[in-house]
Amino acid sequence: MKTKTAFSLIAAVNFVFCSAAFAGSKTHEVTGTVLETTPTKIVIQKGAERWEIDLDPQTKVSGELKVGAKVTITYTMSAAKIDAGPLSKLKAAAEAAAPITSSVAPGSQKKEGPAVSPTP
Repeated sequence: MKTKTAFSLIAAVNFVFCSAAFAGSKTHEVTGTVLETTPTKIVIQKGAERWEIDLDPQTKVSGELKVGAKVTITYTMSAAKIDAGPLSKLKAAAEAAAPITSSVAPGSQKKEGPAVSPTP
């Protein structure tokens, strides 16, 4: 009987740790004073720093958000775009700066041969 209880306890602990591992992104917290709030963002002051954080419909808010209130925001960070180093930026800038000389695709222009005068 003790063996069953021990295995059950081990399985429960394993489940808890696995659930935490697959829960998603690491969360962070910031505490500050509300400077501004709209339905889509909140702006807070933390020391000398001004934080603007986007809100979405799934954001859970407990209490009333109003200017001057002290709040603690729990957030996650996720990437929207990644540039793989300075070469990507240089290549994109070179492509954007390249002059367009013709709207006709290369190789599709009609090649003309030497001018030949008709024989009388």
